[in-house]
Amino acid sequence: MRSSTGTGRRATTVSAEPRPVLSERLDGRVAFVTGAAHGQGRAIALALARAGADIAALDVAQKIAYPGYGQGSVEELDSLVAEVASLGRRAVPFVADVRDDSAVRSAVADTVEQLGGLDIVINNAGIVAYAASDEMTDDEWATMIGINLTGPFQVGRAAIPHLKRSPHAVIVNNSSVMGLRGGNRLAHYTASKHGLTGLTKAWAIELAPHGVRVLSIHPTGVNTPMNDGLAWLEGATAEEIAERSAGNLLPGVPWIEPEDVAELVAFLVSDRSRYATGSQVVLDAGLLTG
Repeated sequence: MRSSTGTGRRATTVSAEPRPVLSERLDGRVAFVTGAAHGQGRAIALALARAGADIAALDVAQKIAYPGYGQGSVEELDSLVAEVASLGRRAVPFVADVRDDSAVRSAVADTVEQLGGLDIVINNAGIVAYAASDEMTDDEWATMIGINLTGPFQVGRAAIPHLKRSPHAVIVNNSSVMGLRGGNRLAHYTASKHGLTGLTKAWAIELAPHGVRVLSIHPTGVNTPMNDGLAWLEGATAEEIAERSAGNLLPGVPWIEPEDVAELVAFLVSDRSRYATGSQVVLDAGLLTG
């Protein structure tokens, strides 16, 4: 039966109460960002600080055996802390590997103690490297899965009890376009990112009764130091790596900038996105469309 409004919609009563003003400001909130020393993690930490959040910045801050190219450094982590402070926000650095559950738990606990709580978790730490499946070693597989999937799980596991106490709790997992498609010579990376996408959906369901939102983001290639590391492994230039994986529809966009990702994340963790959870948010310059 058609409603009396003639639109097929249920008639509603107009409330005299004004609609809430939703803000992108994050004043008084605490964000825990992994892989924070440089690249996307650094840009995200700074964007959240500009919006008013205090920052816990975690990074391995040293070269690791696989994939062998340089990660963030202690100096970069310290300079991030100084830059956050220059924005009038507090920041605490943590040098830790996300695969080290004890170190992760300690960093989360220290964040809550030093900054007064925890509202936002950005699982950004990750690695990438090419390898044919029949040439891939057990260690290469285990390291990729450990950093890109087990690490985010351990960060979330440590953070969730604190997030349940926050009225603005959000987890954002950086899952790459490879969390939604396959990649040549990237079986371990693709598997890790698909796993992270699945973890996002599972957490969104599990944590919804506690008011915790969970999202994954899926950027195309991003102009970060990781590109130089990947190029070094392949004996190529970063530009050649970008051309090899070209697929972005927008002309003249071989990759996007870390700040593009950071601005998206700042919006997603704000109250302006209060009903977004369980979603895969794509920032790919059209790559997945082509």
